[in-house]
Amino acid sequence: MFSQIRCHYIRIALPKGRLFSGTVSLLDEAELGLEDYKDQPRLYRLQSSQLPYLSAKVFHEKDIPIQVAVGNYDLGICGLDWVEELLVKYPASNLVKVMNLNYGKGNLYAATSQHGGISSLSSLLAEKDDWQIVSEYPNLAEAFALNLRLRRFRIFPVWGSVEAYPPENADLIIIWKKDEKELKADGLYPLKEVLSTSAVLVANRRKWETKNMSDILTQISSAIREIPEPPSPSRVKKTPNISLPEEKNSVYLALPDGHQQRLTEEFLSKAGLQVTGYSGETISRRPIFDLDWVRAKVIRPQDMPLQVANGNFDLAITGRDWLLDHLYQFPSSPVVEHVSFSFGEVKIVAAVSQELSVNNISELRRLISSGRLSPLRVVSEYVNIAEKYLRDNHLSLYRIIPTWGASEAFLPEDADLLVENTQTGETLARHNLKIIEVLFLSTACLIGNKAIPRSAVKRDRINSLIDLFRKATGRSRQ
Repeated sequence: MFSQIRCHYIRIALPKGRLFSGTVSLLDEAELGLEDYKDQPRLYRLQSSQLPYLSAKVFHEKDIPIQVAVGNYDLGICGLDWVEELLVKYPASNLVKVMNLNYGKGNLYAATSQHGGISSLSSLLAEKDDWQIVSEYPNLAEAFALNLRLRRFRIFPVWGSVEAYPPENADLIIIWKKDEKELKADGLYPLKEVLSTSAVLVANRRKWETKNMSDILTQISSAIREIPEPPSPSRVKKTPNISLPEEKNSVYLALPDGHQQRLTEEFLSKAGLQVTGYSGETISRRPIFDLDWVRAKVIRPQDMPLQVANGNFDLAITGRDWLLDHLYQFPSSPVVEHVSFSFGEVKIVAAVSQELSVNNISELRRLISSGRLSPLRVVSEYVNIAEKYLRDNHLSLYRIIPTWGASEAFLPEDADLLVENTQTGETLARHNLKIIEVLFLSTACLIGNKAIPRSAVKRDRINSLIDLFRKATGRSRQ
């Protein structure tokens, strides 16, 4: 029996983030022997202490359906929303929905601002003929728009902070929330429930048909029960999504959430700006500046270059890494860097497994030429930076794997090369990776649009804000 099972070694992909605590409870109840998933959530590789043929790896939830579909993992646990986001675009994908796990429940909503004057989807349909739709789920958003037979629409994919965009920067958003109460707490109005979701177990179709997974499925199935939903951990203050009265000459500024928020807050204080709702344990999506002509929103740094390019913001504080990633994809983009800051410094590096006998890109190129790594599998959140790096180093046989985080988990089993940011390199070393090249140093920076506003008042205001930031960082106008 054991020899039969051993030939069917099983790998399961487990989620970080919103489903983590529920998945811990399920696996404990199922007695699969994956105790380290609970004790060390930053430990990405797990081996079952009970089932010698079972191993697991921890990923960002969005990556799991793709990893299972391509066959890198036999099973995976993720939200139904991310499964449907893949299947709506790739219906022939080798992804099988095995069972509902009865936790992580929520809904995908089509929503707009409570303060946009829209009370129903039909009234919005009657008023609009050109739609801007923002979502982390671009495939489902497009399917929703097509089902509504919208004549003209544009989908803007974002990394997160979706609730910040309506009504000024989006007519409609597709967003996941636990329920309507949580949706309304963000100042949003539900127009339609697009999809009811929960955690699901998925499988690769080919593996499902050829491997005996019955023991694991039986243990998981017997452990399914109603799991209390933990409160959503968030530093974002649930304040009404009300925009300040719009002024013709307002300057629209995007501020970062996440790791850069505290450093940006300190810099704004150094610059002599008083900002309400952008400090402490919680932040508002719309902090208030003492300069009454500044209109600020808090969004993801990754999304800022495209938002500035599209004219939704005049200025934004993001990372040079994300600016360059944008410019490599869109060389004619109107986005420019105005000020380089001294905070938020990270190195963008190329890294490989310690087990790989290369120490620089030249040695890696020779290894690829020998046929040992062909095609080279490259994983990164910085898809365009990674592609430029490969082209500049004359590497032609490669495949880039986009990811949304926890990228170091991919090597060495699911990727050969990682392009990633790091401050000290300690995290990479902890995951048995080594840096073979530093591509560049990145700091926070102020970006803007080359287009010159028609209004002289607005031009002066933008320039005065840029000058204020330059002085605060010790740089004069160039």
